Amino acid sequence: MHCICLIIDAAKEFKWSDEDAKVKSEVTEIVLVRHGETTWNAAGRIQGQMESELNEVGQKQAVAIAERLGKEERPIAVYSSDLKRAKDTALMIAKTCFCSQVTEIAELKERHVGSLQGLYWKDGAEKEPEAYSAFFSSQNDLEIPGGGESFDQLCERSMNALKQIAKKHKGERVIVVTHGGVLRAIYMSITQASSAGKLLNASVNVVHFSEEKWIIDSWSDVSHLSSVGFLQRGFDGDAKS
Repeated sequence: MHCICLIIDAAKEFKWSDEDAKVKSEVTEIVLVRHGETTWNAAGRIQGQMESELNEVGQKQAVAIAERLGKEERPIAVYSSDLKRAKDTALMIAKTCFCSQVTEIAELKERHVGSLQGLYWKDGAEKEPEAYSAFFSSQNDLEIPGGGESFDQLCERSMNALKQIAKKHKGERVIVVTHGGVLRAIYMSITQASSAGKLLNASVNVVHFSEEKWIIDSWSDVSHLSSVGFLQRGFDGDAKS
């Protein structure tokens, strides 16, 4: 897929060529959003699939995301993980983008991290050494003790869910609100990179799907949070430090 750069004279009406229109009609654009900051994010506590509320900063971040996306091309639909922190962020976005509902997709929820859930990151290695080691292991098929998922399992369900959305909305733009672990899985699945780096709360990440291929258009954009702020440490499943 080629990129088209356009400089438009404001005094003239721009019209898509047949070729440009065909390219656009084949591409699904998915705007991936990480939920706003939560009380547990701020405290350094491991959420996994447990619930925690957006804190005051997270609520402001949700407003900032919504205002930004509300100024961009209108999405045809808004999807969300079924965990409350994602749903609350998605509902704010949907309202501003004039979408009548948020569709919950359970497969977009955060990774189940077994016996690490509910612990503070600083205590993980001491209190649950096997689970902690499994979480940071490079062995992607290793399940986390305590009922947790392997990274391969997370990647499979995340990418399957994303692909179903992409195929349903061919040629359209949709918004998906999810979690740091899911975004990490998506990034590494698409790029085959060994690391996804930090995934910041309320970041905007854009991917395109066409002809069974994924392309990352932009990643980890937090420019809309300049007046709100965000946790610098973000989600980082690649490093223990």
